[in-house]
This record gives sequence, C-alpha cells and structure tokens, in this order.
Amino acid sequence: MRERERPIGAVPAWIVLLLGAALAAQIALQAAGAPRRTAAADLPPAPSAAALRAASLGEPEAAARLAMLWLQAFDASATNEVPYRNLDYGRLIGWLGAILATDPRSGYPLFAAARVYAEIPDPAKARAVMEFIYTEYSKDPRNRWPALAHAALLAKHRLGDPALALRYARALRAVAEEPNVPLWATQMEIFILEDMNELEAARIMLGGLLATGRIADPGERRFLQWRLEQLEKRLSPSDRLNKNR
Repeated sequence: MRERERPIGAVPAWIVLLLGAALAAQIALQAAGAPRRTAAADLPPAPSAAALRAASLGEPEAAARLAMLWLQAFDASATNEVPYRNLDYGRLIGWLGAILATDPRSGYPLFAAARVYAEIPDPAKARAVMEFIYTEYSKDPRNRWPALAHAALLAKHRLGDPALALRYARALRAVAEEPNVPLWATQMEIFILEDMNELEAARIMLGGLLATGRIADPGERRFLQWRLEQLEKRLSPSDRLNKNR
C-alpha cells in the first residue's frame, strides 16, 4: 500500500496551510488556559466522508492523511495518565471511519486503531475499536488483515477473551491463500482453539493445513507435525475412537 501513497511534498500548499492554521488555533486555545483534560474528552463529532471529500478539492488521500494527523495530535500534549483514554470513543470511531472511507486504500486509520486506540486499559473502549476493525476488515481483507490479526492478539492476551479472539482469527480464513499473508496469521485459529481446550477442532484444522502442502519450510512443517502429534496425545479416549472411525 505504501507505494501508492504520495510523499508529503506532493500535498497542495493550501492543504498544508490549512493544517498549520488548525494546529496554530489549537496551540492558541491551550495557551489561553483551556483545560486540556476536558478538551481530550471533547472530541468534536466526525464529519461525513462526503464532507471530507468535498473539502479536499480533489485531493482525498492528502485530506485523509492530514485528518489523521490532526486526530492523533488532538490529545498528543494532554496530561492524562493514559494518552487517549479520555476521548469519546464513539466520536473517535466516527472520525476513523470517515477518514478511512475518504481514502479506503490507506492503512493509516486501521493501524492507529489497532496499535494505539485499542491498546488502552479500558476494556469497553478497546472492544469498540476492535469491532470497528473487524467491520472494516471485511470490506478489504487482502489489505486490512494486519489490523484484525493484531486485534485477535489483543483480545486473547489483553482482554483475556478467547472467544472474541477466535471470532477474529476465524475471519482471517478469508486471506488464507493470499501470498502476502504470513502463516502465523492464519494459524492463530488453531492455537486459540487449543488454548480453549477445543482439541478435536484444533486437530482437524492443523491436519487440514498440513494436508494442503502449503507449508514449504521443512522446519516449520516438522514443528506443526509435532504439534499435531501432541494434540492427538491429549485427546480423550472417546475422541480418539471417533477419530479412527
């Protein structure tokens, strides 16, 4: 995706000036004594994607990038104990959605969603961002899988919610055959099932993966074969009986 993005030097001068004016206004408000903690929770409502595109005057990619810079700078100098935690996440998600719709090819909004806004220690807000990522992933799985893979890891390790992690990991099946998607991303479902003690389901999936012949690396194939053998050893006698029928 990066090769399709233009350098900042290609951004029209009027947009750069507009961004500078917006930042200057924000600095002036801070200097005037506006309480920053309150401002952090007071993110304005998001514009529609149509409004952003209209304001871009034919430069939607540049407008989307500058809007993301503004959004991330909104709380950049706040005194909050945890950056971004006090933002209104309903409005935040509205901004991310509008920016992504303005430039659907950009990975910036979903990267920020997964790596910044979903990592706060507020489970309800984190879940809201993860659901946003899940919804947007389905519109372009080939290019948006990294954000959902990260959301699956956060759901498992940060939220301690393996069922949610499994839901996201299962959605990654849509990109299982894409050459640019690493195997670890599409293997997450197997290991989450194992962690949930869904051993038979994990065994079937892992055996199917090995049977496809997609695992070309001998070391990785040996490791997965070993994992399959360990799974089979952990199966209950009744599971083994069903397996051999």
